[in-house]
Amino acid sequence: MGGRMGGFFAGRTLVDLGHALRNGDESATGLVRRALESIDADRNADPTLNAFVTVDREGAEAAARRADAELASGVDRGPLHGVPVAVKDIIDVAGLPTGMGSAHFTGHVAETDAACVTMLRDAGAVIVGKTGTHEFAYGGTGDVSVNGPVRNPHDRERMSGGSSAGSAAAVAAGMVPLALGTDTGGSVRIPAAFCGIAGFKPAFDVLPTGGVFPLAASFDHVGLLAGSADDCRIAYQALTGLAEAAPSPVDGGAGPGGAPSVGWIEPLVADPEVVRVVRAAFPDAPSERLDLDEIRRVFRAIQESEAYDVHAERVEKAPELYQRVTLERLEQSARTPGWRFVRAVRARERIAREVAELLERYDLLALPTLPITAPRIGETEGPFGPHIPMLVSLTCPFNLVGLPALSVPVGTVHGMPVGAQLVTRRGAENILFEAAARLTDGRPG
Repeated sequence: MGGRMGGFFAGRTLVDLGHALRNGDESATGLVRRALESIDADRNADPTLNAFVTVDREGAEAAARRADAELASGVDRGPLHGVPVAVKDIIDVAGLPTGMGSAHFTGHVAETDAACVTMLRDAGAVIVGKTGTHEFAYGGTGDVSVNGPVRNPHDRERMSGGSSAGSAAAVAAGMVPLALGTDTGGSVRIPAAFCGIAGFKPAFDVLPTGGVFPLAASFDHVGLLAGSADDCRIAYQALTGLAEAAPSPVDGGAGPGGAPSVGWIEPLVADPEVVRVVRAAFPDAPSERLDLDEIRRVFRAIQESEAYDVHAERVEKAPELYQRVTLERLEQSARTPGWRFVRAVRARERIAREVAELLERYDLLALPTLPITAPRIGETEGPFGPHIPMLVSLTCPFNLVGLPALSVPVGTVHGMPVGAQLVTRRGAENILFEAAARLTDGRPG
C-alpha cells in the first residue's frame, strides 16, 4: 500500500475543507460523519491500523452541530472551525479516558481538558477521539502498548513510529486531517517521517503542556501532525495567534534567488540511501557538523533522570503493570548517576550556544528526520544498530535546545516514506514553513 490512502481526508487540505464548509458544500456534521466512517472502515480491516483507542461519537457529533450553528449565525472561529481532529492518548480530554498506553491507567477518565485541547476547542476544532501512543510516550517505535501496536498505513507489517503513533497513522490514512501529538525526543517527527506526512514540533513551551502526562519535562513539547507542512502552519497559527509575517533571513545568509540559506547536518550512522534522497533536496547546502554522539549522550542522561522521577513510585509498587520494554528502560534510567545528570545540564547550555551560532550563519538547518525507514513491528535491531537509539539520533538534538523543527516527506527508500527535517531559530517559524512548501511543491499528495 502506498500514499495517504483510504480515508475521506486523504489529500484534502485545511484550505480545501475551509472553502467547502463556508460555501455550503460540506458541513461540520458531515465532516465528522466522514471521519467516523473512515475510522470504522479501518476497524473492520485485517489487520487494523489500530490508530484510535477511543472514539467519541456522541461528543464529536454534538460539537459538530455547535460548529455548524455558529457558522450559520455568523460566528467563524478560523481555519480549524468544524474540522475533525484527533488527540494523542497522553493528552487529557475531559470526559474521555487517558490511558497512556499502559495498564497503570486502565479506566482512568480525565476530568478537565489539557490546555492545548482548550486551544483546539476555542479554535472551533471538533475532537473525534484519542489515538494510540507508545506506553507513557517512552519510545519511538509505536509498537509497545497495552493496546497493541499501531501499524503503518504504507505497510501494515511495519512500525508507524512513536510515540505519537496513532496520530500519525490516522492522518496518513485519511481518517482525520489533523492530530495533536507530543514530542520529547522526536515523537511527532518520527511517526510523521515513517508514515509520509508532516510533523511539526514548535519551540519549547509555545504550545502548553498542562494536562499532558509528562515524560521528561524539560524536553516535552506538544506538536502537530497533518498531511502537509502548510496544514501544520495553518493549525499552528490558528492555535497560537502568531503573526504570519516571516522574519527576515539572516544577514548575508540568503541563498540563491533570495531563498533562505541552509546548512546541512551530516548524520553519523544512517542508511546511505536515506541520506542520498534527503541530501538531494538540498544540493547546494554546505555541510556542517554537530557532535551528534555527544548530544545523544547528554539528551539521554537528562531524559532518563527526568523520566524516572515521574515513574519511581509506580516502578516500586506495581512494576508488573508496565510493558516489559518500558520497565527495562525505566530500570536502566534508575541507574543514571546524579553527576552525569549535572554534567549533562551544563553541556546542554554549551550545545545550545553551538546550535545558535550555526543559526546565526544559516536560516535553516537540514538533515534526515530518521536515519532508516520503518522497521518491521517487533524488530529491535537492524543493519545500522539498535532501533531505540537510532530513531531519536537526529531528532533529539532539537528537543535538547528547544528549537522549532519540522519533518516533511521528500521521497521513498525501499518502498517506504523518507522525511527531511528542517530546523530554525525561535521566532522564524514561517521561514521553516515557506522552505518546506518550496521543498514539496509538485510532489504528489
